[in-house]
Amino acid sequence: MEQSARRAQGLMLLSTVLVATSFPVGAAITHDMDSVVLTLLRFTLAALLFGPIVAWRYGLPLPSLSDLARYGAISACLVIFFWGMFSALRLTSALNTATIFTLAPAVAAVASAILLREKLGRAARLALPVGMLGAVWVIFRGDLDALLAMQLGKGDAIFFGATIAMSCFTPMVKLLHRGEPMARMTFWTLVTGAGWLFLLSLGRLGDVSWGLVPGYVYGGIAYLAVFTTILTFFITQASATVIGPTKVMSFTYLNPPLVLLIGLGFGDHLPPMATYPGLILIIGATIILQRATRVSGVRPAE
Repeated sequence: MEQSARRAQGLMLLSTVLVATSFPVGAAITHDMDSVVLTLLRFTLAALLFGPIVAWRYGLPLPSLSDLARYGAISACLVIFFWGMFSALRLTSALNTATIFTLAPAVAAVASAILLREKLGRAARLALPVGMLGAVWVIFRGDLDALLAMQLGKGDAIFFGATIAMSCFTPMVKLLHRGEPMARMTFWTLVTGAGWLFLLSLGRLGDVSWGLVPGYVYGGIAYLAVFTTILTFFITQASATVIGPTKVMSFTYLNPPLVLLIGLGFGDHLPPMATYPGLILIIGATIILQRATRVSGVRPAE
């Protein structure tokens, strides 16, 4: 079991790196296509690419209505998050949303306690706010005045609701997994997610000038579909059944420093020295959470 947990933690680190790369890629293409339509294409392409692999490896029988309901409930968490994020960014700043998203591990811990009876040790309960503090510290580059000047509004309330939905994603995966191959569960999560997004996109698809969309946008969608959708969804869902939702969500604390590192690779300047204490807090809190979380009363994954 310990070897499986370490493998899951290593995969989650890889997944977190991939998610961090989605920020610059998404920023580069999001202004050339409606964001909901873009996400629909991302989910649809991911399902089309992943489906043949799942069918060849595990078989792909049609799910029952109850199974579709399970997969639809899981994918609804993701769709609500993406829809809420795009809606919120029209009303608030990226800085505000990044700050609010640091609440995700704590919200996931509450959801896991309710849905899965996951219990946290004292060290883990302390590490959650410490990790959140470190992430906020990095986001604001150690500028306390900028943090105190942050104002919250309607867009922030929308994104907080989206963050709650995303925080429920991993507990829902563990709660609703019925022993089927995780690749098959990931595929049907993508399919049902594309279905939800299609319904949200009905009034927007006709407004897209498909022939005028730059080629790099389609390339970006392909990258997001393969590396930050298929791989990250599969890793996250599989890891949630091994190490638990709270440990999985705690890796989101690493997003701000990873985005900084990726920015350095694209020529950005080094972050100010005031940022470094936040980095130390993030790394320390993540290590403590990976070691200290205890799960009880949860049916083991098959």
